[in-house]
Amino acid sequence: MMVAAATGNFGRLDILVNNAWKGSGFARLENMTDEKLRGGFEMAVMAAFWAMQAALPELEKHGTGRVINLCSLNGVNAHMYSVQYNAAKEALRTLTRTAAREWAPKHISCNVICPGAQSEAYRRVAEANPEMAATMAAANPMGRVGDPLNDIGPVAVFLAGDASSYLTGNTLYVDGGSHINGVQWAPEVD
Repeated sequence: MMVAAATGNFGRLDILVNNAWKGSGFARLENMTDEKLRGGFEMAVMAAFWAMQAALPELEKHGTGRVINLCSLNGVNAHMYSVQYNAAKEALRTLTRTAAREWAPKHISCNVICPGAQSEAYRRVAEANPEMAATMAAANPMGRVGDPLNDIGPVAVFLAGDASSYLTGNTLYVDGGSHINGVQWAPEVD
C-alpha cells in the first residue's frame, strides 16, 4: 500500500526512510516484559524489514535506490532501562548492513543514521530528568544536543542524494560526538 501510494503520487520510488518508534517506557531489564520486547522488535525491525521488502522492486528500477534507517545511540552505548529499544535499534543496524551487502549489486545503498537530537521523546525524558539532560549536553563534545531539522535532516538529505552514491552499509553518528565518550543516560526508574 505504501509503495503504491508513493508511486501513484510521485511516479516512482527512490528513497525509503524508516524512522518509527511509538515509545514504550522505561523498565529495568529484569522487569521488562516479553510483550514490550516483542513490541520493540515489531516496531523497529519488522516494520522496516517489511517496508524494505515492499520497496525493493521500485528501488532497483532506476539504479539509484536509497534506504535510510534511523537507529539510535541507545543501543550503541547500551543505555539503561530501554532494552526493548536498544536491542531493536541494534537489530535494525544489522538488517541495514545485510541489505547493503546484498543490494549493492542492484545499486541500492542502505545506511543508518544514529542521531543525537532533541526529538519529542528526548524532550519528554529531559523534562522528567533535567539534571541528566544538562549532564548529557555538557558531556557532548559540541556542548549541546542536536536539532532534528537543522542537524539530522541535512544528513538524511545527503544520504538520499547522488553525492552519497558510493556510501553503503555505514552508520553515521550525527550526535555532536557524543558516541565518542558515551552518553550519561541514567533516567529515574523505579
